[in-house]
Amino acid sequence: MDTQPCILFVDDDRDIRSLLAEYLDANGFRTLTAADGTGMWRILDSTRIDLIVLDLTLPGEDGLTLCRTLRARSNLPVIMLTARGEPLDRILGLEMGADDYMAKPFEPRELIARIRNVLRRTQALPPNLEPLNAKRLCFAGWILDLAARHLISPQNTVVMLSGAEFRLLKIFLEHPNRVLNRDQLLNLTHGRDADPFDRSIDLQVSRLRQKLGEDAKVPMLLKTVRNEGYVLATPVSVEK
Repeated sequence: MDTQPCILFVDDDRDIRSLLAEYLDANGFRTLTAADGTGMWRILDSTRIDLIVLDLTLPGEDGLTLCRTLRARSNLPVIMLTARGEPLDRILGLEMGADDYMAKPFEPRELIARIRNVLRRTQALPPNLEPLNAKRLCFAGWILDLAARHLISPQNTVVMLSGAEFRLLKIFLEHPNRVLNRDQLLNLTHGRDADPFDRSIDLQVSRLRQKLGEDAKVPMLLKTVRNEGYVLATPVSVEK
């Protein structure tokens, strides 16, 4: 059985694809390449991939659009690449669900380190549902629309979510009745390790509770497990 992580590198520059694939293969990875979104989806439909390195600027659908569509289907790790080093690009990439971000030109050794770091984080996470070929996730009368990226209340009212709130709620819905600690939640939603003083997850959970109409003192859906983390305490069903 092949235990080498399989990396899909998506970039429209043939020379970069060739050079990076050779470098990754020489450093313990199995590498496939694609020049655009069409090629990326073709490979994903036929091959098990462990991580995607995705260029932002591509012919046809750009990297941001592809990343957003991918995030609605699975939790496959994504490292975004761009020739533009603008902070807005990085923010947009992370908002679309990228696990990490690098600006071109980059040092190949740094990319290797980032790939290994993202794989280490994601492989250390608790088992979750199989990648969801789903349109909506349903729980306690609520519906999370994965395409529109918003909530629908039991009263059929649309509740808008920020990018961070959407990612966090989706993670909880894909791990129902499992306790997730802050490290795991930060890794899944932001692609980084937790700082001991980082309370961003607590703030996002608080905001999600407000969107769900939860009593902050006695929440029924997003419960706090003392000294451990948070748990979504309700069954989840999938609409395809």
